[in-house]
Amino acid sequence: MGRHGAAEILAVGMVTPVGASAAQTAASVRAGIARLAESYVADRFGEPLVMGLVDLERLPALVDQLEDREISMRQQRLARLGAVALREALASTPHDPVPLLLGLPEPRGEARHPIGSEMIEMLATQSGLAFDLSCSAAYPLGRAAGLVALDDAMGLLDRGRAPAVLVGAVDSYLDLRLLAALDGEGRLRRSGEPSDGFVAGEGAAFLLLAPARRGRGHGSAPLARVAGVGRGHEAGHLYSSEPHRGDGLAAAVRAALDAGAGAEADPSARVACIYAGLNGESYWGKELGVAQIRCADRLLDPIRIEHPADCCGDAGAALGPLMLGLAALDLARGRVDGPCLVWAGSDRGERVAALLTG
Repeated sequence: MGRHGAAEILAVGMVTPVGASAAQTAASVRAGIARLAESYVADRFGEPLVMGLVDLERLPALVDQLEDREISMRQQRLARLGAVALREALASTPHDPVPLLLGLPEPRGEARHPIGSEMIEMLATQSGLAFDLSCSAAYPLGRAAGLVALDDAMGLLDRGRAPAVLVGAVDSYLDLRLLAALDGEGRLRRSGEPSDGFVAGEGAAFLLLAPARRGRGHGSAPLARVAGVGRGHEAGHLYSSEPHRGDGLAAAVRAALDAGAGAEADPSARVACIYAGLNGESYWGKELGVAQIRCADRLLDPIRIEHPADCCGDAGAALGPLMLGLAALDLARGRVDGPCLVWAGSDRGERVAALLTG
């Protein structure tokens, strides 16, 4: 992680269980509309798992070039979800091919087909878009992936490697081996009863970024400005034997706030709203509490907390970019006061936070 100049969010594209576009998703989340329902997948007790799934019947079919290849059902699903969100993110700002920094699921031992950098080519094929492959990269890091990609994208813009960068992620928990493993660990919420678990979901979200000093030259006013990004690592992550202290998220939040204060954001402004990577597991709530206590000097009290997983389910790697997009749209339309903080954490310790201003 390095100190970067501010970047501007020019456009957003999304596909989620509550919307086939960024505007529809934002309106649904703002209204508190949830689309979480019993699925055809059964848990270890024979009860249907509650999931947040996109109606793929409303999305374009898989293109023939991918239909003819031996790729997993999960890869097919990711290609269809991601292509729609990518096309929306680029619809209003045509330009030469730009790099794609793509967040993806964390690898797990039970996965028969690990998801990796091949998804960049699959998304290009499915969407019909061309990317600058010389600077494109995949980040198989789970929930924090999109914000890690954001940090690297700001570095690319700082160094003048690209006039604009696409940042985002696509993910889906609809994989029987993955769901069985998570259910066996007791991490999934059970139907009909409260539990310390999450609703498995899916989605795709992408943002088009440009350097703040040039953002207005791309044809439309930016939605929001990314003033700083901070990263940390939680030693006591979900699959570690170390004690869970919340140090990783607290460090990421403090680093993002410090980076924002050193950039173009008002250094005296306190964060008014947090878009939090909460998914229903109490583990993440503990981390947020620690971060709020340690960074209280930079946060309003009381502070507004948004957690869109309540509406969409846990979108995995797509959760970070989804929250970034929602925060940008809310700032642009005056629905929240800035600055806003967005954070996400991966199962195996990666923690990232980003500071957004209007």
